[in-house]
This record gives sequence, C-alpha cells and structure tokens, in this order.
Amino acid sequence: MEHFLIEHCSPTLAGLKTANLFSCTVDSASELNSYLCKVNHELNNKDVFLEVLQYNNKRAVILVYRKNRLQKELQGKSASDFLASYGYNCNSVTYCIERLKQRFEYSNSFPHEIGVFLGYPLEDVVGFIENGGKNSKSSGFWKVYSDEYSAAKLFERYNKCRKVYMKLFAGGRSVMQLTVAA
Repeated sequence: MEHFLIEHCSPTLAGLKTANLFSCTVDSASELNSYLCKVNHELNNKDVFLEVLQYNNKRAVILVYRKNRLQKELQGKSASDFLASYGYNCNSVTYCIERLKQRFEYSNSFPHEIGVFLGYPLEDVVGFIENGGKNSKSSGFWKVYSDEYSAAKLFERYNKCRKVYMKLFAGGRSVMQLTVAA
C-alpha cells in the first residue's frame, strides 16, 4: 500500500497538489480500514488525509488529499457553483467527500466532477464532461482542454516529484518521512 501512495500520490504528499486518487486490490475491508487508521493517525497532523471513496469486490478507490487546501479550493466561487449542480454544498470538505462517496455509490457512471477535488483546472473538468473524454488537446495526469502549456509544466513537475519520491522510498524513506507538513 505504501508503494501505491508513493507512486500515485507523491505530488500530494510533497504539497504540490491538492489531491490524488488511486485504486488497489485489498484482501479485506477491515485490513484496509486498519491500515488507513494507522496512516491517517501519522499524516493528519501534516494535513494529509486518506479516504475510501468506494469499496467493492476487494477493490478500493482511495482519495489522498490535503484537507485545508481542498476546503479552500472547493469554496472558490467557480468550483462551488459547478459542484452545486451535482448536489454539493461546499461549506464543508467533509460533506463534499461524503457526497462524492454517494455519487460513486449511486451514479450510473464515474463521477467526473472528482477532477475539481483533484485540483484539475475547472475548464478541463468541464471540457472532459462536455466532450465525453474525447477531443482533448493533450493528456497527462488529466485530459487537457484549456491551457496546454501550463498543464505540461505541471505534468513535468509531478512526474519529477514521483521519480524523486520513488527513489527515496526505494532507499528506505517512509511515507511519513516523505510527507511535507502543510
């Protein structure tokens, strides 16, 4: 599980990105919950939280996020207005995450508004939804529909972070040691 955190969430652990998402196979929900309690106990004081958004058939979708940063971003006028159209009230990050869990559980499709939670530019989230994931200008950590240049620079930065973190992790550093305090 730590390997997944480093490989898929290093930009969030490093404080470069609001949130990352990954999925993994787990033997049991109780083992997963036990692990997440342990990791949250270690990382919450650095403003990093792990939350299971969906669990079924031994597959878990996990959101790793910086709570204060996510709260601030969700309360921005554009994000808040956009998410309101999907039934979100952005006064509380906890409520928003619970609503996102509901969307995973009850929606017939993947809740693509999750891009807002992951810190993607709103124009790209809207572009993805409106185009059904097609016709993007480029792609990397997400599909780009607006500012290719800025997105490419961010992708480069996130990839560099991942490589450095993977190397440090392979050299013996723990997730706790690699997580930057907010």
